[in-house]
Parts: sequence; structure tokens; C-alpha cells
Amino acid sequence: MTAPGPTPAIKAQTLAEALPYIRRFHGKTIIVKYGGNAMTDLALQKSFAHDVVLLKLVGMNPVVVHGGGPQIEAMLKKLDIKSQFIQGMRVTDEATLDVVEMVLTTLNKDIVTLINQAGGKAVGLTGQDGAFIRAKKMMLPDQNEPSKKLDIGKVGEISAIDPAVINTLEAGGFIPVVAPIGVGAKGESYNINADLVAGKLAEVLKAEKLVLLTNTPGVLDKDGKLLSGLTPKKIDELLADGTLSGGMLPKISSALDAARSGVKSVHIIDGRVDHALLLEILTEEGVGTLIRSK
Repeated sequence: MTAPGPTPAIKAQTLAEALPYIRRFHGKTIIVKYGGNAMTDLALQKSFAHDVVLLKLVGMNPVVVHGGGPQIEAMLKKLDIKSQFIQGMRVTDEATLDVVEMVLTTLNKDIVTLINQAGGKAVGLTGQDGAFIRAKKMMLPDQNEPSKKLDIGKVGEISAIDPAVINTLEAGGFIPVVAPIGVGAKGESYNINADLVAGKLAEVLKAEKLVLLTNTPGVLDKDGKLLSGLTPKKIDELLADGTLSGGMLPKISSALDAARSGVKSVHIIDGRVDHALLLEILTEEGVGTLIRSK
């Protein structure tokens, strides 16, 4: 037996609650890092696409940056290419980079199709288009020996982002969907962590919000309880005691950098929750962790 849906009164209350947020964020850029279960579960994929289209229709400017970790991992296994991660970053040799580019290109097209089917006008990009994401080789500081640098292959750090392409698409009513591949000075490709791309885009575009979708309720303490708000001081404490590690490290890093660089609010939310994006942006409840700059 199907559970009863919300009553008309509850629906009306929800719409009324959304109105001040729609007013406040009208014309503002919202950067959304799309990943995790939200990208692999069909119902959540459709829910996400509808959320993005709705935000555009009510006057906001969503920009989607997507990862593809699970899909890349599956393809590497299929091709018998071993994966290695250091401090949450994928070590990327030439063979791995070829797989990364192939998978991200396919995913980008799939996300564009989903958003278009939901009634939006999405355009897929990589940082190579118009060379709008310039990158250089990343050398990762060793956590145990800060003076030592680790070579993790064809992984890039962002040198510069040219906002012109995104600004033009936004002005034309399009929803940009960005795959995190950057281009070097000699035209070479670099794999860039999607959280870092989302954070830097939020800074450059002076976004109102940066929202990172994850496979957890947000940032959790050692007991697995949700931390609804974090400051730089608290983040340093969590890093020092090992609470934050692995794939959460680049998320926290990009979130904190964005908050310190003028992005008004940064949220790490649970992408497994249906319509998590709308809940975070258009209601008082929220579904994750808010990162504050102070």
C-alpha cells in the first residue's frame, strides 16, 4: 500500500517557505558539485536534474561540476588497471588519465541529457573548452614530511579559470555542466579533483553558494554524529585528530577556501536524500554541514 503524500496545506506551506529564499537568491550563481550515490541511483539522478531545472526556472544560475569516482573505479577494474589514492587524490598515470577522460566525457553527456529531459537547457564542458580551466602539475605535500612533495602523476592544480564561457552560457539561459579536466600550458590534459574545481569556480564566479553532494549526512564527528556547522579552528582540530581523512579532505579544503574567498555559504550535504538540493537551498531545515569562514 502506497503511503499518503503531503496534504495540500503542507504543500502550500512548503511553497510559502521557499518564497523568501527564491527572492534572496534570484540572479545569484549556485555552484553544485554532483557526485556519489546521487549520480548512480536512477531515481536520485532524475530528482537532481529536476532540482537543477527548478532553480534555473525561478531565476537562479546553477552551475554543475561533476565527478565520477565510482564509474572511473569500475572501468579501471574492468581494464585491470590498479587504483591508488594518496590523501584522497587519485594517482593518475597516462593509462588512468585516458580512462578518466573517457568516463567523464560519457558522464557529462548523460547529465546534460538528464537536465534537458527535465526541461532545462544544459551544455556540457570540460576545462579544455576555450581552455577555461588552466592547470599545472600538482605536487602533493607529504603529510608526514611537509617539506617533501609527492608526485601523483597527471593530476592538476588550477592555475586560473576564465569565467567568460560560464558567464555567456548563464546569460543565454543555459545550465553549464563541467567535467573536471584542465589544460596545461602545452595543451596537455590534467585530471583535477571535482571538489577543487567546484570550489575555485565558486570563488571566480563570486557564487552565492557552493553545495557539495556526498554519500554521508555531511561532516561527521568521531561518534558518527552530524556536525551542522564548522569553522576553520574546528576543522584544524578534526584534521589533527584524524576525524577528517580520505575523500573528505579535498571537500573540506575546497569548502574552506571558497568560504574564505567570499562565497557566502558553503554546504556539504547528503546526496542520497531525495531533492537534497532543494531542501538545502529553499527551506529552513537544510540537510548537511555549513562551513563558515570564521
